Amino acid sequence: MNRFPTNFPVMPAAHPFRSAWFAPNRHLQTVWGWLFRSNARLPLRMEQWPMPDGDQVELHRLDGVPGRPRLLVLHGLEGGPHSHYVHGLLQLAHARGWGGNLLVFRSCGGTLNDTRRFYHSGETGDLAAVIERLIDEAPVSPIGLIGVSLGGNVLLKYLGERDTDIRPALGAAATISVPYDLARGADAVSQGFARIYQRHFLHSLTRKVSAKLERYPDLCDSRALASARTLRDFDDVVTAPVHGFSSAADYYARSSSMQFLRNVRLPTLLLNARDDPFLPATVLDEVRSIAADNPMLEVEFPPSGGHAGFVAGRLPWRPSYYAEQRVIAFLAATLDGEDRSPVLARHEVGMQ
Repeated sequence: MNRFPTNFPVMPAAHPFRSAWFAPNRHLQTVWGWLFRSNARLPLRMEQWPMPDGDQVELHRLDGVPGRPRLLVLHGLEGGPHSHYVHGLLQLAHARGWGGNLLVFRSCGGTLNDTRRFYHSGETGDLAAVIERLIDEAPVSPIGLIGVSLGGNVLLKYLGERDTDIRPALGAAATISVPYDLARGADAVSQGFARIYQRHFLHSLTRKVSAKLERYPDLCDSRALASARTLRDFDDVVTAPVHGFSSAADYYARSSSMQFLRNVRLPTLLLNARDDPFLPATVLDEVRSIAADNPMLEVEFPPSGGHAGFVAGRLPWRPSYYAEQRVIAFLAATLDGEDRSPVLARHEVGMQ
């Protein structure tokens, strides 16, 4: 049984998010980090961990003070060690003396993985295996979990699947910009300006699949792959058949994290912007309704912020990144027993 009480207090942010004047709309919020942010220099090391099926995953690791909390970060679609939010989160953890770990999903590291399968929004087996090994390494050091976008969907599904069977070493969780309903999310990025994000993801995904077809020629229909114009097309051609789903619709229905929220039994922050171009705001209304019946869930859905953006601050050359500061502060409330508000120590603000 989880050691946390069922009357986990819901505490709103002391300083609600406000978009920076220099990133005033959802698309600038979304692309700001890609265009203007440089990654922090951190003493990271890479390890390859074997998985039960004979494949392996990369972990990028940051040592912390012995006995202090540790962070495990799950990145978004086609993210990885290069993702700006990963470095921001690990930098904030490092400033606190925490250890840090990034789980790199299969095929998102330096090389393609060995098996036929890749990764997807509903695959929780690798996460489960990594958590068990992290606990075995240091049983007395609590772990905070953070999932961004696709990684947030994976994290919430993992927590919901386990219900009360959550290891005591897991202290709290937080998610940023989760696509709680994969079908409606796929439709959202197929419309308007958001199609530019879809093209970016499709280019990266199809390049990987084309490379893997050299090793596994029967992996998928190469002509159908070349004809894929949307993420839903790609999921119909690759994600679904490769990972045991009958179709993209079946994959979306079985993997969307919204259906698992009622069973989450770990203190968890859900942070999404209502103007996220990857998800209709109506989905967040449904998530809020579900979360109202689960005291383990703290919901924060500000009107702006884009997708994994949340760029704040007064000076364009010294922005702050609210989502990262907020989730670290939330985790610290449980892992370190601190105030849950996003007011951080002076040396942490504006570091990224």
